[in-house]
Amino acid sequence: MTIEHFDVLIVGAGLSGVGAGYHLKSACPDRSFVILEGRAAIGGTWDLFRYPGIRSDSDMYTLGYAFKPWTQAKAIADGPSILKYVRDTAAENGLDRHVRFGHKVTRADWSNIDGRWTVEAQVGGEVRTFSAGFLFMCGGYYSYDGGYMPDYPGVESFKGALVHPQQWPEGLDYAGRKVVVIGSGATAVTLVPEMARTAGHVTMLQRSPTYVVSRPAEDAMANWLRSKLPGKLAYDIVRWRNVLFGMYFFNLARKKPEAVKANIIKMVREQLGPEYDVERHFTPSYNPWDQRLCLVPDADMFNEIKSGRASVVTDHIETFTERGVRLKSGQELEADVVVSATGLVLEVWNGIAVSVDGQAVDPSRTLAYKGMMYEGVPNLASAFGYTNASWTLKCDLTCEYVCRLLNHMKKTGATTVVPVNDDPSVTFEPWLDFSSGYVQRAMAKFPKQGNKVPWKLNQNYALDLMSLRYSKLEDGVLRFSRAAGRSSAASEKMAA
Repeated sequence: MTIEHFDVLIVGAGLSGVGAGYHLKSACPDRSFVILEGRAAIGGTWDLFRYPGIRSDSDMYTLGYAFKPWTQAKAIADGPSILKYVRDTAAENGLDRHVRFGHKVTRADWSNIDGRWTVEAQVGGEVRTFSAGFLFMCGGYYSYDGGYMPDYPGVESFKGALVHPQQWPEGLDYAGRKVVVIGSGATAVTLVPEMARTAGHVTMLQRSPTYVVSRPAEDAMANWLRSKLPGKLAYDIVRWRNVLFGMYFFNLARKKPEAVKANIIKMVREQLGPEYDVERHFTPSYNPWDQRLCLVPDADMFNEIKSGRASVVTDHIETFTERGVRLKSGQELEADVVVSATGLVLEVWNGIAVSVDGQAVDPSRTLAYKGMMYEGVPNLASAFGYTNASWTLKCDLTCEYVCRLLNHMKKTGATTVVPVNDDPSVTFEPWLDFSSGYVQRAMAKFPKQGNKVPWKLNQNYALDLMSLRYSKLEDGVLRFSRAAGRSSAASEKMAA
Protein backbone atom coordinates (compact mmCIF):
# COMPACT_ATOMS: atom_id res chain seq x y z
CA MET A 1 0.00 0.00 0.00
CA THR A 2 1.19 3.55 -0.75
CA ILE A 3 0.36 6.75 1.01
CA GLU A 4 -0.17 9.51 -1.51
CA HIS A 5 1.05 12.93 -0.47
CA PHE A 6 -0.43 16.28 -1.51
CA ASP A 7 0.45 19.80 -0.52
CA VAL A 8 -3.23 20.48 0.22
CA LEU A 9 -6.04 18.04 0.92
CA ILE A 10 -9.56 19.44 0.49
CA VAL A 11 -12.49 17.67 2.11
CA GLY A 12 -15.73 17.91 0.10
CA ALA A 13 -16.60 18.60 -3.55
CA GLY A 14 -19.58 20.86 -2.99
CA LEU A 15 -19.90 24.60 -3.42
CA SER A 16 -17.05 25.34 -0.98
CA GLY A 17 -14.70 22.56 -2.11
CA VAL A 18 -14.96 23.46 -5.78
CA GLY A 19 -14.31 27.10 -4.86
CA ALA A 20 -11.25 26.07 -2.84
CA GLY A 21 -9.92 24.07 -5.76
CA TYR A 22 -10.32 27.04 -8.09
CA HIS A 23 -8.47 29.41 -5.75
CA LEU A 24 -5.63 26.94 -5.21
CA LYS A 25 -5.22 26.34 -8.93
CA SER A 26 -5.25 30.09 -9.62
CA ALA A 27 -3.20 31.49 -6.74
CA CYS A 28 -0.97 28.49 -5.89
CA PRO A 29 -0.49 26.74 -9.25
CA ASP A 30 2.67 24.95 -8.10
CA ARG A 31 0.92 23.25 -5.17
CA SER A 32 -0.50 19.73 -5.55
CA PHE A 33 -3.98 19.10 -4.18
CA VAL A 34 -6.72 16.52 -4.04
CA ILE A 35 -10.42 16.81 -3.23
CA LEU A 36 -11.82 13.87 -1.28
CA GLU A 37 -15.59 13.52 -1.65
CA GLY A 38 -17.58 10.97 0.34
CA ARG A 39 -20.40 10.76 -2.20
CA ALA A 40 -20.37 9.78 -5.87
CA ALA A 41 -20.93 13.22 -7.40
CA ILE A 42 -19.88 16.87 -7.31
CA GLY A 43 -22.37 19.29 -5.80
CA GLY A 44 -22.67 18.76 -2.05
CA THR A 45 -25.98 20.12 -0.76
CA TRP A 46 -27.24 20.76 -4.28
CA ASP A 47 -26.76 17.13 -5.25
CA LEU A 48 -27.91 15.66 -1.93
CA PHE A 49 -31.23 17.46 -1.52
CA ARG A 50 -33.92 16.31 -3.96
CA TYR A 51 -37.13 17.51 -2.31
CA PRO A 52 -39.75 19.34 -4.41
CA GLY A 53 -38.91 22.95 -5.18
CA ILE A 54 -35.36 22.84 -3.75
CA ARG A 55 -33.85 26.30 -4.28
CA SER A 56 -31.50 28.86 -2.79
CA ASP A 57 -32.64 31.17 -0.02
CA SER A 58 -29.93 33.66 -0.99
CA ASP A 59 -29.56 35.51 -4.27
CA MET A 60 -27.12 33.95 -6.73
CA TYR A 61 -25.18 37.18 -7.11
CA THR A 62 -23.80 36.56 -3.62
CA LEU A 63 -24.24 32.78 -3.36
CA GLY A 64 -22.35 32.47 -6.65
CA TYR A 65 -18.56 32.61 -6.78
CA ALA A 66 -16.83 35.99 -7.03
CA PHE A 67 -14.88 34.66 -10.03
CA LYS A 68 -17.79 33.15 -12.01
CA PRO A 69 -20.72 35.46 -12.83
CA TRP A 70 -24.24 34.12 -12.51
CA THR A 71 -25.85 34.66 -15.91
CA GLN A 72 -29.36 33.25 -15.57
CA ALA A 73 -32.43 35.48 -15.28
CA LYS A 74 -33.54 34.15 -11.89
CA ALA A 75 -31.59 35.50 -8.93
CA ILE A 76 -33.39 33.08 -6.58
CA ALA A 77 -32.41 29.91 -8.39
CA ASP A 78 -33.67 26.34 -8.26
CA GLY A 79 -31.49 23.51 -7.05
CA PRO A 80 -30.79 21.89 -10.45
CA SER A 81 -29.58 25.25 -11.83
CA ILE A 82 -27.23 25.75 -8.87
CA LEU A 83 -25.95 22.18 -9.22
CA LYS A 84 -25.18 22.79 -12.89
CA TYR A 85 -23.39 26.02 -11.98
CA VAL A 86 -21.13 24.22 -9.47
CA ARG A 87 -20.41 21.33 -11.85
CA ASP A 88 -19.75 23.68 -14.77
CA THR A 89 -17.25 25.56 -12.59
CA ALA A 90 -15.48 22.32 -11.76
CA ALA A 91 -15.38 21.12 -15.38
CA GLU A 92 -14.34 24.47 -16.89
CA ASN A 93 -11.35 24.68 -14.54
CA GLY A 94 -10.33 21.02 -14.64
CA LEU A 95 -11.17 20.60 -10.96
CA ASP A 96 -13.21 17.46 -11.57
CA ARG A 97 -9.93 15.68 -12.37
CA HIS A 98 -8.74 16.35 -8.81
CA VAL A 99 -11.77 14.74 -7.14
CA ARG A 100 -11.68 11.25 -5.62
CA PHE A 101 -15.27 10.09 -5.22
CA GLY A 102 -16.46 7.64 -2.58
CA HIS A 103 -13.73 8.82 -0.19
CA LYS A 104 -15.33 9.64 3.18
CA VAL A 105 -12.70 11.22 5.40
CA THR A 106 -12.94 9.93 8.97
CA ARG A 107 -9.67 10.74 10.73
CA ALA A 108 -6.83 13.24 10.50
CA ASP A 109 -3.71 13.30 12.69
CA TRP A 110 -1.08 16.03 12.58
CA SER A 111 2.57 15.22 13.26
CA ASN A 112 4.64 18.12 14.59
CA ILE A 113 7.85 16.25 13.81
CA ASP A 114 6.95 15.51 10.21
CA GLY A 115 4.96 18.68 9.67
CA ARG A 116 2.17 16.91 7.87
CA TRP A 117 -1.32 15.46 8.22
CA THR A 118 -2.07 11.76 7.95
CA VAL A 119 -5.64 11.45 6.70
CA GLU A 120 -7.79 8.32 6.61
CA ALA A 121 -10.75 7.89 4.28
CA GLN A 122 -13.30 5.09 4.08
CA VAL A 123 -13.52 3.78 0.51
CA GLY A 124 -16.07 1.01 0.33
CA GLY A 125 -15.02 -1.47 2.98
CA GLU A 126 -11.41 -0.41 3.24
CA VAL A 127 -9.38 2.47 4.62
CA ARG A 128 -7.11 4.52 2.39
CA THR A 129 -4.45 6.81 3.80
CA PHE A 130 -3.17 10.11 2.47
CA SER A 131 -0.75 12.68 3.79
CA ALA A 132 -0.91 16.42 3.27
CA GLY A 133 0.90 19.57 4.24
CA PHE A 134 -2.35 21.47 4.76
CA LEU A 135 -5.90 20.27 5.48
CA PHE A 136 -8.80 22.37 4.18
CA MET A 137 -12.25 21.27 5.39
CA CYS A 138 -14.93 22.27 2.88
CA GLY A 139 -17.59 19.66 3.65
CA GLY A 140 -20.23 22.06 4.98
CA TYR A 141 -21.71 22.27 8.44
CA TYR A 142 -24.22 19.42 8.74
CA SER A 143 -24.29 15.63 8.63
CA TYR A 144 -25.14 14.06 5.27
CA ASP A 145 -26.24 10.87 7.03
CA GLY A 146 -29.65 12.26 7.90
CA GLY A 147 -31.58 15.28 9.17
CA TYR A 148 -33.06 15.87 12.58
CA MET A 149 -36.16 13.77 13.21
CA PRO A 150 -37.90 14.36 16.56
CA ASP A 151 -39.14 11.42 18.61
CA TYR A 152 -42.80 11.91 17.73
CA PRO A 153 -45.32 10.30 20.12
CA GLY A 154 -47.46 7.65 18.46
CA VAL A 155 -45.61 7.83 15.15
CA GLU A 156 -45.67 4.04 14.81
CA SER A 157 -49.45 4.13 14.45
CA PHE A 158 -49.43 6.50 11.45
CA LYS A 159 -50.56 4.71 8.27
CA GLY A 160 -49.30 7.29 5.82
CA ALA A 161 -45.80 8.21 4.65
CA LEU A 162 -43.43 10.07 6.99
CA VAL A 163 -40.44 11.60 5.18
CA HIS A 164 -37.57 13.97 5.90
CA PRO A 165 -36.57 16.43 3.15
CA GLN A 166 -32.91 15.44 3.41
CA GLN A 167 -33.79 11.87 2.42
CA TRP A 168 -36.63 12.45 -0.01
CA PRO A 169 -37.93 9.15 -1.42
CA GLU A 170 -37.72 8.98 -5.19
CA GLY A 171 -41.14 8.77 -6.81
CA LEU A 172 -43.17 9.81 -3.74
CA ASP A 173 -46.69 10.42 -5.06
CA TYR A 174 -48.56 13.20 -3.27
CA ALA A 175 -50.80 14.36 -6.12
CA GLY A 176 -54.31 14.99 -4.84
CA ARG A 177 -53.34 13.94 -1.31
CA LYS A 178 -53.40 15.63 2.07
CA VAL A 179 -49.94 16.76 3.15
CA VAL A 180 -48.74 18.12 6.48
CA VAL A 181 -45.34 19.83 6.53
CA ILE A 182 -43.96 20.11 10.08
CA GLY A 183 -41.70 23.12 10.44
CA SER A 184 -41.48 26.80 9.62
CA GLY A 185 -37.96 27.29 8.29
CA ALA A 186 -36.50 27.71 4.83
CA THR A 187 -37.24 24.12 3.78
CA ALA A 188 -40.86 24.27 4.92
CA VAL A 189 -41.63 27.52 3.13
CA THR A 190 -40.10 26.04 -0.03
CA LEU A 191 -42.00 22.76 0.16
CA VAL A 192 -45.44 24.18 0.95
CA PRO A 193 -46.05 26.22 -2.23
CA GLU A 194 -44.37 23.65 -4.48
CA MET A 195 -46.34 20.67 -3.15
CA ALA A 196 -49.58 22.70 -3.03
CA ARG A 197 -49.57 22.96 -6.82
CA THR A 198 -50.51 19.28 -7.18
CA ALA A 199 -51.46 18.05 -3.68
CA GLY A 200 -55.04 18.01 -2.47
CA HIS A 201 -54.09 20.37 0.33
CA VAL A 202 -50.87 21.25 2.18
CA THR A 203 -50.81 22.36 5.83
CA MET A 204 -47.71 23.90 7.34
CA LEU A 205 -47.73 22.93 11.02
CA GLN A 206 -45.49 25.11 13.16
CA ARG A 207 -44.92 25.48 16.88
CA SER A 208 -44.12 29.17 16.44
CA PRO A 209 -43.91 31.62 13.52
CA THR A 210 -40.86 32.63 11.51
CA TYR A 211 -40.17 35.90 9.72
CA VAL A 212 -41.12 35.40 6.08
CA VAL A 213 -40.30 37.99 3.41
CA SER A 214 -41.11 38.04 -0.29
CA ARG A 215 -38.88 39.29 -3.07
CA PRO A 216 -38.92 38.89 -6.87
CA ALA A 217 -37.28 35.71 -8.16
CA GLU A 218 -35.72 37.77 -10.95
CA ASP A 219 -33.55 40.82 -10.32
CA ALA A 220 -34.69 43.42 -12.87
CA MET A 221 -31.69 45.68 -12.34
CA ALA A 222 -29.25 42.79 -12.71
CA ASN A 223 -30.86 41.60 -15.94
CA TRP A 224 -30.82 45.14 -17.33
CA LEU A 225 -27.18 45.72 -16.39
CA ARG A 226 -26.18 42.42 -17.97
CA SER A 227 -27.70 43.58 -21.27
CA LYS A 228 -25.72 46.85 -21.17
CA LEU A 229 -22.37 46.01 -19.56
CA PRO A 230 -19.73 43.28 -19.75
CA GLY A 231 -20.92 40.27 -17.76
CA LYS A 232 -18.30 40.39 -14.99
CA LEU A 233 -18.76 44.13 -14.42
CA ALA A 234 -22.56 43.78 -14.21
CA TYR A 235 -22.17 40.84 -11.83
CA ASP A 236 -19.75 42.73 -9.55
CA ILE A 237 -22.04 45.77 -9.36
CA VAL A 238 -25.08 43.69 -8.38
CA ARG A 239 -23.02 41.57 -6.00
CA TRP A 240 -21.79 44.64 -4.12
CA ARG A 241 -25.24 46.22 -4.12
CA ASN A 242 -26.69 43.08 -2.54
CA VAL A 243 -23.83 42.78 -0.05
CA LEU A 244 -24.22 46.38 1.09
CA PHE A 245 -28.00 46.18 1.32
CA GLY A 246 -27.75 42.95 3.32
CA MET A 247 -25.29 44.54 5.74
CA TYR A 248 -27.52 47.63 6.06
CA PHE A 249 -30.64 45.55 6.71
CA PHE A 250 -28.91 43.32 9.29
CA ASN A 251 -27.50 46.33 11.17
CA LEU A 252 -30.88 48.05 11.06
CA ALA A 253 -32.51 44.92 12.50
CA ARG A 254 -29.97 44.93 15.34
CA LYS A 255 -30.35 48.64 16.12
CA LYS A 256 -34.10 49.03 15.56
CA PRO A 257 -35.60 45.55 15.88
CA GLU A 258 -39.15 46.71 16.61
CA ALA A 259 -39.28 48.95 13.53
CA VAL A 260 -37.91 46.20 11.27
CA LYS A 261 -40.31 43.68 12.78
CA ALA A 262 -43.28 45.99 12.22
CA ASN A 263 -42.29 46.54 8.60
CA ILE A 264 -41.95 42.81 7.88
CA ILE A 265 -45.32 42.05 9.48
CA LYS A 266 -46.90 44.93 7.55
CA MET A 267 -45.68 43.44 4.26
CA VAL A 268 -47.13 40.04 5.21
CA ARG A 269 -50.50 41.67 6.00
CA GLU A 270 -50.46 43.36 2.61
CA GLN A 271 -49.94 39.95 1.00
CA LEU A 272 -52.56 38.00 2.96
CA GLY A 273 -55.19 40.64 3.58
CA PRO A 274 -56.80 42.15 6.70
CA GLU A 275 -58.85 39.05 7.56
CA TYR A 276 -55.88 36.70 7.91
CA ASP A 277 -54.52 36.03 11.42
CA VAL A 278 -51.03 37.35 10.79
CA GLU A 279 -50.49 37.89 14.51
CA ARG A 280 -50.81 34.17 15.24
CA HIS A 281 -49.16 32.63 12.19
CA PHE A 282 -46.53 35.13 10.98
CA THR A 283 -45.49 37.22 14.00
CA PRO A 284 -42.50 35.67 15.79
CA SER A 285 -41.77 36.27 19.47
CA TYR A 286 -38.08 36.94 18.76
CA ASN A 287 -36.38 39.82 16.95
CA PRO A 288 -35.44 39.73 13.25
CA TRP A 289 -32.13 37.94 12.63
CA ASP A 290 -32.16 36.14 15.97
CA GLN A 291 -32.93 33.37 13.52
CA ARG A 292 -32.44 33.37 9.76
CA LEU A 293 -35.22 35.04 7.78
CA CYS A 294 -37.21 32.91 5.31
CA LEU A 295 -37.47 34.03 1.71
CA VAL A 296 -40.43 33.30 -0.57
CA PRO A 297 -39.80 34.29 -4.21
CA ASP A 298 -42.63 36.11 -5.97
CA ALA A 299 -44.81 35.64 -2.84
CA ASP A 300 -45.42 32.02 -3.90
CA MET A 301 -46.33 30.75 -0.43
CA PHE A 302 -48.66 33.67 0.26
CA ASN A 303 -50.37 33.07 -3.08
CA GLU A 304 -50.99 29.41 -2.26
CA ILE A 305 -52.47 30.34 1.12
CA LYS A 306 -54.80 32.87 -0.52
CA SER A 307 -55.85 30.26 -3.08
CA GLY A 308 -56.88 27.84 -0.32
CA ARG A 309 -54.49 25.13 -1.53
CA ALA A 310 -52.25 25.70 1.50
CA SER A 311 -52.78 26.77 5.10
CA VAL A 312 -50.80 27.41 8.27
CA VAL A 313 -51.60 25.92 11.68
CA THR A 314 -49.72 27.13 14.77
CA ASP A 315 -49.95 24.52 17.51
CA HIS A 316 -48.05 21.73 19.25
CA ILE A 317 -48.19 18.03 18.40
CA GLU A 318 -49.79 15.83 21.03
CA THR A 319 -49.48 12.56 19.11
CA PHE A 320 -49.52 10.96 15.70
CA THR A 321 -52.63 8.92 14.91
CA GLU A 322 -53.48 6.42 12.20
CA ARG A 323 -54.92 9.22 10.07
CA GLY A 324 -52.51 12.04 10.78
CA VAL A 325 -51.50 14.32 13.64
CA ARG A 326 -53.53 15.28 16.72
CA LEU A 327 -52.65 18.64 18.23
CA LYS A 328 -52.72 19.80 21.83
CA SER A 329 -55.71 21.99 20.98
CA GLY A 330 -57.63 18.79 20.13
CA GLN A 331 -57.64 19.43 16.38
CA GLU A 332 -56.61 16.52 14.18
CA LEU A 333 -54.85 17.15 10.89
CA GLU A 334 -55.53 14.32 8.48
CA ALA A 335 -52.56 13.43 6.29
CA ASP A 336 -51.54 10.94 3.66
CA VAL A 337 -48.00 12.34 3.76
CA VAL A 338 -46.22 14.04 6.66
CA VAL A 339 -42.98 15.87 5.90
CA SER A 340 -40.76 16.44 8.93
CA ALA A 341 -39.00 19.65 7.83
CA THR A 342 -37.41 19.84 11.26
CA GLY A 343 -33.90 20.85 10.35
CA LEU A 344 -30.38 19.56 10.07
CA VAL A 345 -27.97 17.77 12.37
CA LEU A 346 -25.00 20.13 12.61
CA GLU A 347 -21.62 18.46 12.42
CA VAL A 348 -18.27 19.74 13.69
CA TRP A 349 -15.29 19.61 11.34
CA ASN A 350 -17.14 17.52 8.77
CA GLY A 351 -17.42 14.68 11.27
CA ILE A 352 -13.67 14.08 11.17
CA ALA A 353 -11.83 12.94 14.30
CA VAL A 354 -8.91 15.39 14.52
CA SER A 355 -5.79 14.78 16.58
CA VAL A 356 -2.38 16.39 17.02
CA ASP A 357 0.55 14.04 17.68
CA GLY A 358 -1.96 11.33 18.51
CA GLN A 359 -3.86 13.43 21.08
CA ALA A 360 -7.54 13.93 20.20
CA VAL A 361 -8.64 17.54 19.80
CA ASP A 362 -11.93 18.47 21.45
CA PRO A 363 -13.51 21.11 19.16
CA SER A 364 -15.68 22.48 21.96
CA ARG A 365 -12.55 23.50 23.90
CA THR A 366 -10.94 25.12 20.87
CA LEU A 367 -10.89 28.83 20.06
CA ALA A 368 -11.51 29.80 16.42
CA TYR A 369 -9.13 32.22 14.70
CA LYS A 370 -10.94 34.49 12.20
CA GLY A 371 -13.69 31.89 12.03
CA MET A 372 -11.54 29.55 9.95
CA MET A 373 -8.47 28.23 11.86
CA TYR A 374 -8.20 26.81 15.39
CA GLU A 375 -5.97 27.44 18.35
CA GLY A 376 -3.38 24.72 18.76
CA VAL A 377 -4.30 22.93 15.49
CA PRO A 378 -1.60 23.49 12.86
CA ASN A 379 -2.11 23.78 9.10
CA LEU A 380 -5.86 23.40 9.14
CA ALA A 381 -8.65 25.69 7.95
CA SER A 382 -12.36 25.23 7.43
CA ALA A 383 -14.81 26.99 5.14
CA PHE A 384 -17.81 28.25 7.09
CA GLY A 385 -20.13 30.87 5.64
CA TYR A 386 -22.29 33.60 7.10
CA THR A 387 -25.54 33.13 8.99
CA ASN A 388 -26.79 36.58 7.99
CA ALA A 389 -25.69 36.55 4.35
CA SER A 390 -24.72 34.14 1.57
CA TRP A 391 -22.49 31.20 2.47
CA THR A 392 -20.10 31.77 -0.43
CA LEU A 393 -19.17 35.35 0.49
CA LYS A 394 -17.16 34.17 3.52
CA CYS A 395 -15.95 30.99 1.81
CA ASP A 396 -14.45 32.95 -1.10
CA LEU A 397 -12.55 35.14 1.37
CA THR A 398 -11.44 32.09 3.37
CA CYS A 399 -10.06 30.46 0.22
CA GLU A 400 -8.16 33.64 -0.67
CA TYR A 401 -6.70 33.75 2.82
CA VAL A 402 -5.58 30.12 2.74
CA CYS A 403 -3.80 30.75 -0.56
CA ARG A 404 -2.11 33.88 0.87
CA LEU A 405 -1.01 31.79 3.84
CA LEU A 406 0.40 28.99 1.68
CA ASN A 407 2.32 31.43 -0.51
CA HIS A 408 3.70 33.24 2.53
CA MET A 409 4.88 29.95 4.00
CA LYS A 410 6.58 28.96 0.78
CA LYS A 411 8.30 32.35 0.55
CA THR A 412 9.56 32.23 4.15
CA GLY A 413 10.37 28.51 4.23
CA ALA A 414 7.85 27.77 6.96
CA THR A 415 6.08 24.42 6.92
CA THR A 416 3.84 24.93 9.95
CA VAL A 417 1.41 27.64 10.97
CA VAL A 418 -0.72 27.54 14.10
CA PRO A 419 -2.86 30.16 15.90
CA VAL A 420 -1.81 30.70 19.52
CA ASN A 421 -3.77 32.69 22.09
CA ASP A 422 -1.62 34.20 24.82
CA ASP A 423 -4.06 36.94 25.77
CA PRO A 424 -5.64 36.05 29.15
CA SER A 425 -8.40 38.62 28.65
CA VAL A 426 -9.93 36.66 25.73
CA THR A 427 -13.13 34.94 26.86
CA PHE A 428 -15.05 32.13 25.16
CA GLU A 429 -18.40 32.76 23.46
CA PRO A 430 -20.65 30.43 21.42
CA TRP A 431 -19.68 29.94 17.77
CA LEU A 432 -23.15 31.16 16.71
CA ASP A 433 -25.71 33.16 18.67
CA PHE A 434 -28.75 32.05 16.66
CA SER A 435 -31.77 30.87 18.65
CA SER A 436 -32.84 28.33 15.99
CA GLY A 437 -33.37 24.83 17.34
CA TYR A 438 -30.91 23.13 14.99
CA VAL A 439 -28.21 25.58 16.13
CA GLN A 440 -28.96 25.31 19.83
CA ARG A 441 -28.91 21.48 19.70
CA ALA A 442 -25.30 21.49 18.46
CA MET A 443 -23.51 24.59 19.77
CA ALA A 444 -22.06 22.89 22.85
CA LYS A 445 -19.98 20.66 20.54
CA PHE A 446 -18.70 23.45 18.29
CA PRO A 447 -15.50 25.49 18.63
CA LYS A 448 -15.82 28.80 20.45
CA GLN A 449 -15.26 32.34 19.29
CA GLY A 450 -13.57 34.95 21.44
CA ASN A 451 -14.78 38.32 22.64
CA LYS A 452 -12.20 40.24 20.57
CA VAL A 453 -10.39 40.03 17.25
CA PRO A 454 -8.91 37.94 15.75
CA TRP A 455 -10.91 35.37 17.69
CA LYS A 456 -14.31 37.02 17.17
CA LEU A 457 -16.59 36.16 14.25
CA ASN A 458 -17.48 39.32 12.40
CA GLN A 459 -20.57 38.17 10.46
CA ASN A 460 -19.76 41.20 8.32
CA TYR A 461 -18.38 40.94 4.78
CA ALA A 462 -16.70 44.37 4.75
CA LEU A 463 -14.84 43.68 8.01
CA ASP A 464 -13.83 40.21 6.83
CA LEU A 465 -12.65 41.64 3.52
CA MET A 466 -10.16 43.79 5.42
CA SER A 467 -9.30 41.03 7.90
CA LEU A 468 -8.77 38.23 5.37
CA ARG A 469 -7.72 39.90 2.12
CA TYR A 470 -5.61 42.81 3.30
CA SER A 471 -4.39 42.14 6.85
CA LYS A 472 -0.81 41.11 7.51
CA LEU A 473 -0.24 37.42 8.15
CA GLU A 474 2.57 37.90 10.69
CA ASP A 475 0.15 39.27 13.29
CA GLY A 476 1.72 37.79 16.41
CA VAL A 477 -1.12 35.28 16.78
CA LEU A 478 -0.19 33.01 13.89
CA ARG A 479 3.09 31.25 14.71
CA PHE A 480 5.20 30.04 11.79
CA SER A 481 7.94 27.39 12.01
CA ARG A 482 9.65 24.63 10.09
CA ALA A 483 9.18 20.99 11.08
CA ALA A 484 12.46 19.18 11.74
CA GLY A 485 11.46 16.10 9.79
CA ARG A 486 9.76 17.83 6.85
CA SER A 487 11.03 17.05 3.38
CA SER A 488 11.30 19.96 1.00
CA ALA A 489 9.74 17.96 -1.83
CA ALA A 490 6.47 19.41 -3.12
CA SER A 491 4.82 16.02 -3.43
CA GLU A 492 5.85 12.43 -2.89
CA LYS A 493 4.79 8.85 -2.35
CA MET A 494 5.89 7.00 0.72
CA ALA A 495 5.82 3.28 1.32
CA ALA A 496 3.50 2.43 4.15
